Amino acid sequence: MDYLIKSMDPGQNFRIFATVTTGVTEIARKRHDTWPIATAALGRVMTGAVLLGANLKGRDMITIRVAGDGPLGSLVVSANAGGEVRGYVQEPHVDLPRQIEGKLPVGAAVGRGTLSVTKDLGLKEPFTGSVEIISGEIAEDLTHYLITSEQIPSAMSLGVLVDGEGSVRASGGFWLEMLPGAGEEIAGILEKHLAGLPPVSTMVNNGASPEDIAREVAGKFEINILDKTQVSFKCMCGVKKVENLLVSLGRQEIKDMIEESGGAEVRCHFCGEIYNFSMEDMERLLEELK
Repeated sequence: MDYLIKSMDPGQNFRIFATVTTGVTEIARKRHDTWPIATAALGRVMTGAVLLGANLKGRDMITIRVAGDGPLGSLVVSANAGGEVRGYVQEPHVDLPRQIEGKLPVGAAVGRGTLSVTKDLGLKEPFTGSVEIISGEIAEDLTHYLITSEQIPSAMSLGVLVDGEGSVRASGGFWLEMLPGAGEEIAGILEKHLAGLPPVSTMVNNGASPEDIAREVAGKFEINILDKTQVSFKCMCGVKKVENLLVSLGRQEIKDMIEESGGAEVRCHFCGEIYNFSMEDMERLLEELK
């Protein structure tokens, strides 16, 4: 089961969020028919969104947009405080030569551009912060965002391991957040410790749970597990929302669809679900517009 944990050291110097997302990344792979590089990139962004979503409350939402100039195009992922996540990659069928054996060239496939994080906290206007993509590897870029845009001293690691058939073997990540008042000595010890950790995808592939990952990250420091949240792939689309979208196009557009196709087929970007509307369905929508 995919889930996320929140933890903190007794001295309240730092928090560690850790998650396993193998299941949701595999669901995204199947729904979007992603090839390995796109699977790894999308899985990393989804995992990052789940980690950042752990700081939200209630119905708050976070959306991460990675708009690079590489062949993957844009990646867009949304998550909420309840561990529900959805997302897509613009170009799911991308392949590039491996520069390092066994390592998917996600950074090259993402390219350079902008990473944006939008938080919808139920206020009048959502808050959006943007930074330049510094590596395209996602974890480094989200760490860069947290430090520069939100002034949160952080370290994040994200990893996806894909097998020879293209399926997801392991996916997960952690976010280490230094809290106000934490001493430089503790930060230095953690930073040095992190440099020697194995890739998070290797930890997950070896059977590590989110609790195991958090304890690995904490090293010699004790941590208390504060909360545990199930993580799931869940989209907010539905027949009614798609009907409202069609209605918003106006009477003439709906008439054109009826004349040209005898109906409509709408595919949700986020989850790949296809909604088919017959001629009778479209005519009913026209009646609603009278």
